[in-house]
Amino acid sequence: MKKHYDILVIGSGIGGLVSALILAKEGLKVCVLEKNNQYGGNLQTFSRDKLIFDTGVHYLGGLSQGQNLHDFFSYLEIMQDLQLQKMNVDGYDKITFGNDATEFPHAQGYENFVKQLSKYFPEEKESLENYCEELQRVCSNFPRYNVVGKENYNEEILHLNTRRFIESITPNKKLQSVLLGSNFLYAGDSENIPFYVHALTVNSYIQSAYKCTKGGSQISKLLVRKLREYGAEVYKRTEVSEFIFNSDEALIAAKTKEGKEFYANKFISNIEIRSTIKMIGVKQLKKSFINRVLSWEPVSSCFSVYLVLKPEKILNFNYNIYHYASENMVWNAFKYTKDNWPQTYMLSSTPSNNNLEFAESLTAISYMDFEEVRKWEDTFNTIADKHERGELYEKFKLEKAEKMIDALEKKFPNLRAFIKNIYTSSPLSYRDYIGSFEGNMYGYAKASENPLKTMVSPRTKIDNLFLTGQSVNMHGILGCTIGAFNTCAEILGKEIIDERLNEVLNKTN
Repeated sequence: MKKHYDILVIGSGIGGLVSALILAKEGLKVCVLEKNNQYGGNLQTFSRDKLIFDTGVHYLGGLSQGQNLHDFFSYLEIMQDLQLQKMNVDGYDKITFGNDATEFPHAQGYENFVKQLSKYFPEEKESLENYCEELQRVCSNFPRYNVVGKENYNEEILHLNTRRFIESITPNKKLQSVLLGSNFLYAGDSENIPFYVHALTVNSYIQSAYKCTKGGSQISKLLVRKLREYGAEVYKRTEVSEFIFNSDEALIAAKTKEGKEFYANKFISNIEIRSTIKMIGVKQLKKSFINRVLSWEPVSSCFSVYLVLKPEKILNFNYNIYHYASENMVWNAFKYTKDNWPQTYMLSSTPSNNNLEFAESLTAISYMDFEEVRKWEDTFNTIADKHERGELYEKFKLEKAEKMIDALEKKFPNLRAFIKNIYTSSPLSYRDYIGSFEGNMYGYAKASENPLKTMVSPRTKIDNLFLTGQSVNMHGILGCTIGAFNTCAEILGKEIIDERLNEVLNKTN
């Protein structure tokens, strides 16, 4: 007998897991297939020297009582089990420039955000208040950002440009750069990107900012556990290679690399949109749609350096540092030359279990073009499918790590002497583990001039195939969670999703 499901979800990034759980909670027979050794996409962690490192999720926003991610996670029944640490209330992010020792804080709470930055820009208090007000206005115009309500996108808001908006808020160049300082969270382009991307990203953290104390993978582990409680089947090391259509050209199954076939009534693809198109085959889709997707520019990838520290050498800091070689660089920080890399980085620390005052590890991330690793693009290496990339690649990574440490030593003099071990990941690691096109961090570049170009409906032209994940409209934990609810609204009906979420809102708020 062939196994047959109501819903087959391909890929176990947060969008796939959340979609699967919403549908399993409605009594549907659900199956999730993941190609990797670990569930979770960008939620994956890895362990070195008995320490846990995050690959993608370094902090979360909107998780306090009454905030959107708290409500979504409460509905998914994982909120109460998350192990979280609230970040520094007066500065969860600190923005620094060049050799200037000043750390400009992004604080939690709108009033506090204004208050903390007003200390550095006393004459700009009103500008800061206007900025916070506008963030909230733009976010409230987004479907499901406030959990329930608002069905359609507001065209005018989609076209707002980040650069033009920030320049209209304040003429103060330094403050402009400070407000844009965490734009690494959407890949560093503040010249072309719509302001809504900035607003949706930053607003959540101003509401509240938390770290997962045992790594972001606890989110995927909790979701998988809940899925199994609701009777769903979840398989890893099961890579789907093609879709199977019947003689009427209806989608009936997905076939794995090993030749196993999984049959279902409906399918949700949570994998990279180009990979989905490849598996469907060009016959089933409009040429105009394929060409539109293939014309999208992937956002930048990154290079990460993970430093295991000697005990009690560097004080722990409960915030992220976003550093730029100069203030101007903020506008398009992803642009760099090989000679001056890294011109910018995001830095976070993890406290030691033995002494919380000190850091046991540091993670530094900077932009990297896929072109830098193009010569190794035919190699593939994951835990589930091990292949060495060779000596030249290892040398390349070591040289980059040394450059990053050089940059960090300007902030932490003598850092090298405090390092016990160094680990790295390149755009190839992100490509192989996350499955993103050319290792891009957050899907595809959005432009305020043509915001609809990179927006796709979760409902495809194939009746029973749906999309979710960061290739579809919004990235990040919150973006992909909202996206999953939107995908399920297409399957179950918006009324059912709203009804379920209203039940949660009535309980939690």
